[in-house]
Amino acid sequence: SLPFRKLAGCTLFITGASRGIGKAIALKAAKDGANIVIAAKTAETHPTLPGTIYTAAAEIEAAGGKALPCIVNVREEQQIINAVEKAVKTFGGIDILVNNASAISLTGTLETETKKVNLMMEVNVRGTYLTSKTCLPYLRKSRNPHILNLSPPMNLNPLWFKNHCAYTISKYGMSMCVLGMAEEFRGEVAVNALWPKTAIHTAAMDMLGGAGIEKQCRKTDIIADAAYCILTKPKSFTGNFIIDEDLLREEGVKDFDAYAIAPGKADLEDEKEASKEEKKLSESHQEGPSEAKALSPVAETFRVIQGAMSEEYVRTTQGVYQFELSGDEGGTWYIDLKTKSGSVGFGKPPVTADVVMSMSSTDFVKMFTGKLKPTMAFMSGKLRIKGNMALAIKLEKMLSKLNSKL
Repeated sequence: SLPFRKLAGCTLFITGASRGIGKAIALKAAKDGANIVIAAKTAETHPTLPGTIYTAAAEIEAAGGKALPCIVNVREEQQIINAVEKAVKTFGGIDILVNNASAISLTGTLETETKKVNLMMEVNVRGTYLTSKTCLPYLRKSRNPHILNLSPPMNLNPLWFKNHCAYTISKYGMSMCVLGMAEEFRGEVAVNALWPKTAIHTAAMDMLGGAGIEKQCRKTDIIADAAYCILTKPKSFTGNFIIDEDLLREEGVKDFDAYAIAPGKADLEDEKEASKEEKKLSESHQEGPSEAKALSPVAETFRVIQGAMSEEYVRTTQGVYQFELSGDEGGTWYIDLKTKSGSVGFGKPPVTADVVMSMSSTDFVKMFTGKLKPTMAFMSGKLRIKGNMALAIKLEKMLSKLNSKL
């Protein structure tokens, strides 16, 4: 689609490129005719994770790039050094480093085993640091060198630390590499960070979220497109912490539904298509029974709420609601009617909730379909409310408007 191939002949050294985001970035560059060094540790087929450095290499060559698969566990400095030397011997240099290899465990301090702490610190912080250090002498010789770390903007709000302290420290360690190296090599090498606005659907995500998680995720394409955008900018573009969607909006992308696994359109045709796709998906996954699971009533309710969100609701409500649901399909959900154009989702809200409501998931669905009045639920003890009561009452008003849709 590009009038000219901006990364043609460039050499990219990508850690963790055998699957997921790393591979998606590799394939996007391969279409331009780039050389890709696949620096990843999966050389033999993994029992549960798809792809090896060799299958990735085949896909990269098929897409129009040149591939050099190298077995690299970024915890082993010698493996990094060997791969970098081999890359330089094969392609004559290195123009771009993508630090994508990452280990994740979203666990609390007491639940995180020491070996997991070591893994996250060694892969995420130390691995990124050493790979950057090893590539830098070659990057400095390139015409338009870039380092891109897949890591978040550093927000020191305790919210981002409290549920998974070790993981956050390790990812912020990668972001600190951006902060330091961008300044240290200013004018010589661009160093930036890229992070998704919403969860990206990869094998790692399936492990974390279990079945059905992809509904709330975007395809890897959005990260690959954003990465391409950064890597084709001049090296004066440095020290930035970029969110994929924000960058692509600036570049003129309007339709983000294209990146959704389950696009957020509520019309039935799309629904039918999605359920056909879902059936195909669940049949192609050999994990467990091959029935396509419909959305649970709770998830369905939130999907409708999401669809009904409006600037007006947000303006008039100005509250963040958290729901603690017990029973089938329970868990923590939220409705944010405070920030921007509002959002809903599974898990804790992005900002502290003003109101926390606890009830059974069955009663929740009844409440949102107009079969149970919140006041009645509260009086009869089916609904417990903590926090701002005035906001709790505002939600009831919104419900009556919503019921027509549900």
